[in-house]
Amino acid sequence: MNIYKQITPEIIKQDLRYLELLSHNFPTIAAASTEIINLEAIMNLPKGTEHFLADLHGEYEAFQHVLRNASGAIKRKVNEIFGNTLRETEKKEICTLIYYPEQKLQLVKETETDIVDWYVITLNQLVKVCQNVSSKYTRSKVRKALPEEFSYIIQELLHESSIEPNKQAYINVIIRTIIDTHRADEFIIAMCNLIQRLTIDSLHILGDIFDRGPGPHIIMDILCNYHNFDIQWGNHDILWMGAAAGNDCNIANVLRLAMRYGNLSALEDGYGINLLPLATFAMEAYADDPCTNFFPKIDKEASPYNEKTIRLIAQMHKAISVIQFKLEAEIIQRRPEFQMEDRMLLHCINFERKTLMLNGKEYEMRDCYFPTVDPANPYKLTEEEQEIVTKLHHSFTSSEKLRKHMKCLFRYGCMYNVCNSNLLYHASMPLNEDGSLKEVDIAGKRYKGKALLERVGQLIRQAYFDDNESKEKAFALDYVWYLWCGKDSPAFDKSKMATFERYFLSDKETHKEVKGYYYELRNREDVCDMIMDEFQVEGEHRHIINGHVPVKAVKGEKPIKANGKLMVIDGGFSKAYQPETGIAGYTLVYHSRGFQLVQHEPFTSTQKAIEEGQDIKSTTQLVEMSSKRMMVKDTDKGKELSIQIEDLKKLLVAYNTGIIKEKAL
Repeated sequence: MNIYKQITPEIIKQDLRYLELLSHNFPTIAAASTEIINLEAIMNLPKGTEHFLADLHGEYEAFQHVLRNASGAIKRKVNEIFGNTLRETEKKEICTLIYYPEQKLQLVKETETDIVDWYVITLNQLVKVCQNVSSKYTRSKVRKALPEEFSYIIQELLHESSIEPNKQAYINVIIRTIIDTHRADEFIIAMCNLIQRLTIDSLHILGDIFDRGPGPHIIMDILCNYHNFDIQWGNHDILWMGAAAGNDCNIANVLRLAMRYGNLSALEDGYGINLLPLATFAMEAYADDPCTNFFPKIDKEASPYNEKTIRLIAQMHKAISVIQFKLEAEIIQRRPEFQMEDRMLLHCINFERKTLMLNGKEYEMRDCYFPTVDPANPYKLTEEEQEIVTKLHHSFTSSEKLRKHMKCLFRYGCMYNVCNSNLLYHASMPLNEDGSLKEVDIAGKRYKGKALLERVGQLIRQAYFDDNESKEKAFALDYVWYLWCGKDSPAFDKSKMATFERYFLSDKETHKEVKGYYYELRNREDVCDMIMDEFQVEGEHRHIINGHVPVKAVKGEKPIKANGKLMVIDGGFSKAYQPETGIAGYTLVYHSRGFQLVQHEPFTSTQKAIEEGQDIKSTTQLVEMSSKRMMVKDTDKGKELSIQIEDLKKLLVAYNTGIIKEKAL
């Protein structure tokens, strides 16, 4: 070994305290050597497959299906393994079984005439698929992913070759015994779940899990139990985090968006939020108001709501919107440094003329019925409104399910992440017109770039976790609302959020929200390079990956920008955006051979996927493929393992030179 020449006793003595601690885990030369061999072997395996998703917006069925089919990767593997040996319908059946094993098994047992024969064929097919997807991992990693009750049997099947006649007989006996002991269903489910798990090594969610779609709580349940993932918070996630922390403005905004898209079940059934006080108040206060502009954006034919309920949602929508405008005025007046005065518009209404004065121009209002607004004191909550705010505050801050999901968001989430030469953040990096990083004032101190995102992340955590009723906590709580709609917020970065104008003014000019310079400048390679330098992103092939702004593919917009250095993967998971985008979301897949961007068409339903084998139709674009396969040693994990190997080599030298004594086992 030449490590003796490289690692001198002087180097050992510098790290002696650490090496002594390391020796407790590897007490002998044999133990340290075995671990070096193990780590070196791992370094030379292909890198695991990373999946990147953004802007899920509560569309849990599509999200669940993309996870189950690994963005088409499982279908591709089934095609590679079985090729022309199976018909297309048979391959589709295998894929559907892997995606939805419990439901598919039930359907098969209702129609299959020889279930034992089906079990034998299917189990053999699943073993082949599982051998393929597990081939890039160590036995140890696969073993950790196995369900405990079938761990030994699956290991035997995965690591025995069916080519040898004796081994084939051995495998056949195992499969027959599984069937004879009536464990075939449970075993098939376990194998299918293992295939799903091994096909996606790690999952990156680039923000906006919440709002618009019906099941953000279901997505969060899936993520909280997922094997390896991280989240880069989006503006809608931050909105909910602020609501859970007790910011009443955030709570009002969350409710307004739920009414706007008719998603009451996420609040009531998902998080146990009591909407009865708001409903009772809205029915009384807005009984004579048609609330025309507040009807929810839903497909009435597919909606579970009848006309009466839709009318009630519209009344609740208007009621909470007015409450929101009043609550926001309190923060705006308390925090003049936010410069958000343009959101305070109730005092600009001329109730007699039914007009609004905005930027020196008078606009006719579409709706001027405000029974709870006192023209003399327009931002004061009525007693009934204050009572509703108090009850809603209690509902949000005491919801156990919401608390559990917020802890998951905080534990696995942050404002940005750097992973394998990729810089991930949800929305924007505030820039000046010349492309330089914009300095943003936060409580009298100026931040930009990496420091800005880190400070923002600290404030979000302080707003939620700090139990002290201090000035700092109060500021953090207010700032979480600013992050939702403030012009210098890296999660938003627009001139304004024209909430009031969109509801009450017909003139489209008043609805304009001018995007920050980032959204144009991100098309430039030099700007992307500057941002990546700021975050110390290294590597020959490095990228920025964003979501937030839907890519309008239907109009020819491309998700790949700056000559491949930046990728925008918000393609419209949210059904509300699909008419604009023309597609139903992107998945970015980064495997050992490079990047692939998968473009999805709208998902019909889980039921059709199970009964008719309807998969999401997806188109794969090759974004960046490598001539050399990427190994674990080429990743961030590889860098960590290299350091561990170097430390273990030092420990070996310490043992061999007698500086540290081997320990008795």
